[in-house]
Amino acid sequence: MTKIASNLQIDSARLWDTIHETAKFGATPKGGVRRLTLGPEDKQVRDWFRAACEAAGLEVRVDALGSMFGLRKGRDMTKPPVGLGSHLDTQPTGGKFDGVLGTLAALEVVRTLNNAGIETEAPLCIVNWTNEEGSRFAPATMASAAYAGDYTTDDILGRKDLAGISVGEALDSIGYRGDQAVGAQKFGAFVELHIEQGPLLEAENKTIGVVDRGQGITWYDGRITGFESHAGTTPMPLRRDALAALSEIVLAVERIAKAHGPNAVGTVGEAVIAAPSRNVIPGEIAFTMDIRSPDSGTLDAIDRDLRGAATEIATRRKVEISIEAIWRKPPTVFDAKLVDAVETAAKTLGYSHRRITSGAGHDACNLANVVPAAMIFVPCKDGVSHNELEDATQADCAAGANALLHTVLALAGVAS
Repeated sequence: MTKIASNLQIDSARLWDTIHETAKFGATPKGGVRRLTLGPEDKQVRDWFRAACEAAGLEVRVDALGSMFGLRKGRDMTKPPVGLGSHLDTQPTGGKFDGVLGTLAALEVVRTLNNAGIETEAPLCIVNWTNEEGSRFAPATMASAAYAGDYTTDDILGRKDLAGISVGEALDSIGYRGDQAVGAQKFGAFVELHIEQGPLLEAENKTIGVVDRGQGITWYDGRITGFESHAGTTPMPLRRDALAALSEIVLAVERIAKAHGPNAVGTVGEAVIAAPSRNVIPGEIAFTMDIRSPDSGTLDAIDRDLRGAATEIATRRKVEISIEAIWRKPPTVFDAKLVDAVETAAKTLGYSHRRITSGAGHDACNLANVVPAAMIFVPCKDGVSHNELEDATQADCAAGANALLHTVLALAGVAS
């Protein structure tokens, strides 16, 4: 690597300005961002991103699911590009940094290389993946999952939001159904920068998280069927109370996840009483569970324990409990050479760092199934994310972007 490349730093103020400039698209009164996938605010930020990419000399292409690819040519165009980026959609009450940092840092890497007049050996491709959050359409990370072959394009195009609008209709409504086939854009490697969305880096005063794996996830749909009866006339010992049974399921999820800790978490995130009434004992409840661990064996053990607990609760309370695993994503193990490249970049730049597991799912976790991939984390205040209070410092964002820059340079090479 040339001396100028080895000393290169991104423009911290420029990156910070772009983060706050794009935060205007869907800005909320509390200082957050509401930018749901394929809505009008998403169109605004996509138009901004396309214009910024083109101004930086990138050739922008859009695939059939709306993912955006900005190609920067390298000296050897026979080599597949190094991919870098993340997403620009947010949660309904999201923040300025989740996904956005990784996408705009990728743009900043290109701008920095342009300003320095550096040509890479392999080309670069910056990416904005469609619907990472999954807050409007399910599943989350759907476009990168389709890229990795987990879903067909037609399957995803047919998915509908709560208003009955399909992904295909939403893409057409904002003009972002592209003509490039999903998966047509190839990569030699992919690197994603992201805020941690957890408390470890801040608590340990570390600047860079070198992500070496991502948690496996199992999603369950559950249903409890008891018996509706009068709240005033049914003696306590004779009740078949679905809600009381659910309360035990919730506590069982917490207990079992703790027992398999520290690398396991469990959440009951949704519960709906069928035909609720103040003076009727709940007879039917639908609920969901989210179980995560970086170890497949732990996920299997938790599954066994959950089903055993549900059987015991159902028998004792004289209710029926059904639990269906509707989605399982195995743990992600990121490419060892890429992880080492991230760690080397952090060391070279003098940043404090640690190896870390991603607790959340990310596009890079899908990409890792079909291309060498890695992630870089930076701290976020109090570990808060998916919240309007989400925050990160300018210095940490710049550090993450610098680590991304030097990781990419190591992977792509500098043309002589």
